[in-house]
Amino acid sequence: MSRLVAREDAYVTEAEGGRLAELYVRHAAEATRLAYMLTGDRQLAEDLVQDAFVKLAGRLVHLRDPGAFDAYLRRTIVNLANSHFRRKRVERSYLSRSAAEPPRVGEAPDAGRRDELWHGLQRLPVRQRTAIVLRIYEDLPEQRVADILGCRPGTVRSLVSRGLAELRIHVRSDGDG
Repeated sequence: MSRLVAREDAYVTEAEGGRLAELYVRHAAEATRLAYMLTGDRQLAEDLVQDAFVKLAGRLVHLRDPGAFDAYLRRTIVNLANSHFRRKRVERSYLSRSAAEPPRVGEAPDAGRRDELWHGLQRLPVRQRTAIVLRIYEDLPEQRVADILGCRPGTVRSLVSRGLAELRIHVRSDGDG
């Protein structure tokens, strides 16, 4: 009897591993973009995505709606990013490093504007930045963003509105000085 159970366990593990690999191939690039937009650090984004897949690996068989894996993955990445910022206070050190960067020579005006927006986005509080990235960059509906952030759609509207207002201020003040 124990051989049968061991064989079944091995089959389930092998099947989950194959399913996880398939999900990784399908969702990793998108997940990395989301994590990068939240953190501003490519290496950190890749680490968060790996951690998210490891976290979800043991839960594949327990997902209520296997078709909503991308929602589970997004939520996990947002949670991991928030936890990282709480624990390490990375945002403050990142901002001080990015403020000291010398201007790049020979950039097109569009690239300079993009950099202004990028730095402004990184200055926002994590929750506002997350709402803006999910709502505008990822183009998710308010209700989906609310589910990911664990809040109401009205809160999402407020976070996005306040974040965009702050972003306008940061970009104007950077452009003027």
